[in-house]
Amino acid sequence: MKSLALQSPEGVNSGRGRDHIIDGLFPFHLVQGRSMTATDAMEIESHSLSHVGKVRQDNQDAVRLCDPNDEFSAASGHLYGIADGMGGYAHGGVASSLALQTFFETFYAANGVSPLQKFRVSIQNANLSVYQTAQRMAAGRMGTTLTVVNISGKKVYIGHVGDSRAYLIRGNKATLLTNDHTRVGELVRMRVLSPEKVRTHSQRSILEKCLGLTLFIQPDLFQVPVQEDDIIVLCTDGVWSVVEDVEFALLSHDAKSAQDLSQKIFDLAMDRDSDDNLSIVVLYIRHLASGQPAEEKRRFWPLSNIFHRNAK
Repeated sequence: MKSLALQSPEGVNSGRGRDHIIDGLFPFHLVQGRSMTATDAMEIESHSLSHVGKVRQDNQDAVRLCDPNDEFSAASGHLYGIADGMGGYAHGGVASSLALQTFFETFYAANGVSPLQKFRVSIQNANLSVYQTAQRMAAGRMGTTLTVVNISGKKVYIGHVGDSRAYLIRGNKATLLTNDHTRVGELVRMRVLSPEKVRTHSQRSILEKCLGLTLFIQPDLFQVPVQEDDIIVLCTDGVWSVVEDVEFALLSHDAKSAQDLSQKIFDLAMDRDSDDNLSIVVLYIRHLASGQPAEEKRRFWPLSNIFHRNAK
């Protein structure tokens, strides 16, 4: 079970999201699509999968893909995200779903600033939304990880808080792009612990940072050049804790599509008896735009206005 530093939440929590949460009738839910617009000539094949897993009773993960037919994709690039919630009494699922919803709404409403500036405001807005919702619900400490990517031009912009992960697969190599904001992740950065020992460490799931615990959050924000035929994989720790980095690349070698690769990753994680929810977003970069997409004129929410919007 995922927990927060200085806290050990009790119980397994149910989640009620928009397009990813599993109810008792269906073992898992798939979302797939091919994102392509005439305006930016970008083509991203995407697929997501979220599953309750073998042990948990409820799915607290959330995933979100950009809408292939959405005008905002042409104006702002293609946006994808994954979140892993925590908190008792169904609040983990609320936190992860709310964080992604708020992030997407804020990002698409912003204009006149760089993608990384959009990420900073959007993640802060998502953080505040989860924090204020926890206060209204008297939910105590409620939080979520958040890992989001925006493919625009020939770059992928990444915003990250927590221990969900983003991988870049190119050729036969999978590169981990994100840092785990956990006690064990800090030991790795201090060179006290080798990366190979993270998956089996007893404190692997103790988070040092996540959305929803404080009024402000400091996310990791960065950009990475991408090229056609690159693959990006987002996944929660229920997946990467039982799938080695090199195996993401090995599985992609025989996969025919984004859906095929996400299924192969999921099957391997299930075969290895992951004890957590399993969520995956796979992006195949089929074609990139020649330049940055042109922004439409839309209202930008300054950081000072975020509080007014979420206090309603």
